[in-house]
Amino acid sequence: MKITKQLGLFVAAAMLAFACGNPGDTVETTDAQEVAAGAGDTLSVDLTSSTISWTGYKPAGKHFGKIPTTGGSLVVSGDQITAGSFTFDIVGLKIEDMEESNEFYGKLYGHLQSADFFDAANFPTATFEITGAEPFAAGDVVADKEEFTTENTPASDSSLSPEAPTHWISGNLTMRGTTKNIKFPAAVSIQNGTVSAKAGFNIDRTQWGLMYGDESAAVDKAKDQFIYNTVSLVLDVTAK
Repeated sequence: MKITKQLGLFVAAAMLAFACGNPGDTVETTDAQEVAAGAGDTLSVDLTSSTISWTGYKPAGKHFGKIPTTGGSLVVSGDQITAGSFTFDIVGLKIEDMEESNEFYGKLYGHLQSADFFDAANFPTATFEITGAEPFAAGDVVADKEEFTTENTPASDSSLSPEAPTHWISGNLTMRGTTKNIKFPAAVSIQNGTVSAKAGFNIDRTQWGLMYGDESAAVDKAKDQFIYNTVSLVLDVTAK
């Protein structure tokens, strides 16, 4: 199966200051690329079963949750995905490591929505548009980025990757008014008019302007006064 133009987001969001490795076997972020129009049948994303999960890390702990998918479609020709786009609701972001009744939930939600992070007042949604794909070959590996070690070191790309990837997927992720192309391994299947895709990978939030607590600016990391730039994203998308 060939995918000609990435499966969507978040964004979550996505996304990747990345590891060493060959261009074909490394999760990476690059400049935006052209999005092709694709021909074939258009399938709608199942909003009830499609999710994007996010995890953010700091030495003293981590937070995680989901970003709702509010729309999206895939264009399929035979057993090929030829195009696709997805929209994610940043304002609808959920935090799942604490109850909404917890006073810190509101504080953290407000901070994530503020100009320190997503600036949701000006950029309430994130989008993802497929730009290309290549087969995940038998000898391919997912290279991992070296991280500063603490009790809450971010999960590695190789641990987030699905167990049996079929493709390297690439696409334009737009958050906070910035568009970058991201590439990651995904397990994709097309059966009986239904497309399903699972993926997990890291992004570097600062490449989309989410600069608060930038770890590269931490003078003394031993004081744990920073937030990891790495954000983990896990996608589970179904289109019918």
